[in-house]
Amino acid sequence: MLDGIDHVQLAAPPGCEPEARRFFAGLLGLEEVEKPEPLRARGGVWFRVGAQQLHVGVAEDFAPARKAHPAFAVSGYDALVARLRAAGVAVIDDASNPGLRRCFVADPWENRIELVAVENGA
Repeated sequence: MLDGIDHVQLAAPPGCEPEARRFFAGLLGLEEVEKPEPLRARGGVWFRVGAQQLHVGVAEDFAPARKAHPAFAVSGYDALVARLRAAGVAVIDDASNPGLRRCFVADPWENRIELVAVENGA
C-alpha cells in the first residue's frame, strides 16, 4: 500500500549543483538536505519540501521535462512570484483550473515546475 510521496526527482545536466542551490534554495527558499556519503559521487543536490524532498539528479544525457512536473503548494504565493519575477524568472500565470491560483516556472534547465497558492497564505 502506498502511504505518500517520499521525494520527487528532477534531472539536470552535469555540474548543475551551484545553479540548483541558487534556484531551489536561494529563490524558492528550500532547505538543502545532505546526501548520504555513498550517493555524493553521483552529483546532484537534495532539498526538503515540507515532509518530502526534491532531488536534483545528474543525467549525462539530460533533456528537460517540459510536461511532467512537480507542483508545490506555496504559502506566501504572491511574495514568491514577485521574487521570481524580480530575479528574471519567467512566470506563466494559469487560470485554467477555476478556484485555483497557480503559475508555471522553469528551473535553470527548463524543467517545468508548478506553484499553487495555499489561499490562507497567498
